[in-house]
Formats: sequence, C-alpha cells, structure tokens
Amino acid sequence: MIEIVKAGENNTPLLAEIAVQTFIESHGHSAGKSDIEAYIQKNYTLAAVRNELRDPGNIYHIVYYNNEPAGYSKIVLTHPYEGGDENLTKLERLYLLGKFYNLKLGQELFQFNKQLSIDNKQSGIWLYVWKENQRAINFYLKNGFVINGSHDFRLSERHTNPNHRMILLFE
Repeated sequence: MIEIVKAGENNTPLLAEIAVQTFIESHGHSAGKSDIEAYIQKNYTLAAVRNELRDPGNIYHIVYYNNEPAGYSKIVLTHPYEGGDENLTKLERLYLLGKFYNLKLGQELFQFNKQLSIDNKQSGIWLYVWKENQRAINFYLKNGFVINGSHDFRLSERHTNPNHRMILLFE
C-alpha cells in the first residue's frame, strides 16, 4: 500500500532522518566526508528541517510503503526560473530510501507533485539534478523533462557538484 502524506512540523524528526539517509545514499560519494557532513549539518538538523517546514512556500510530502516511511519530496510553487516563465514549480527534492527502489514509489511521488502543480495552475516543473546521478537523470527524461542548462550546486564552502537544469512544461 502506498500513501503520500503532507509533512508538517510534527514530522520534523522523521523528515530529518529520511533526508540525511537519502542524501548520503544518493550523494555521499560525490565529495569528501567533511564536505558531506558540512552539508548535512547545515541543511538536515532538526532546527533546519523545522524551519523549512514552517516556511509556507515549501511543500513537503512523505511517501509511505506498507506504513513504513520510504522517501519524501519538496516543491516550491511559482518559483522563478532562470530566464523563463515565473509560473513554474521547482522540484527541490524527490528522494527514496535505497531499499525502496524499483517499487515505482518515485513515480507515484512525482505524479502526485505534478498533479499538485497542475492543480495550482503552474505551467511546468523545473529542477537541478547532479550530472553523475544517471538513475535520476533517466527518471526525469522518462517523465518528459529536457536538459536545458547547468548549475553548480554548492555542497560546502570548498566543494560544488555540477548539475543539469531540467524542465518539464505542461501542455
């Protein structure tokens, strides 16, 4: 059974735990240990996650599989897009725990967020994805995104990761 639930402040500890684990699984090998730790300490502490959840512009959802948390997403509606339409949703995070790969949960969570964007009169979705995360790139390409730029994602003061900028425009 798949259930997608909007995350609130009461979900702070769970969301922080999932965020750390999925980030390490997805990006833990993209930089040195100290750079990864710096990113986690800046973005995934209880205080940082609580502040993210308190911001009404951030929309978080947790996906459950058989009542077990399996991943999460974060979108921001009407997020300015570099050189383009301002009526776009930014998909900032869509992560699954590794043990839930190949269950189509990412697809379910993506479709949920896509419909939420459509329901909010958005004209599309854009995102950044690490250029070495071929699994994620393939996922987004399969869902109709196109690569249309690049961005250096600052992981720490000393390290950046090259990212593709991708966009999906709704019909």
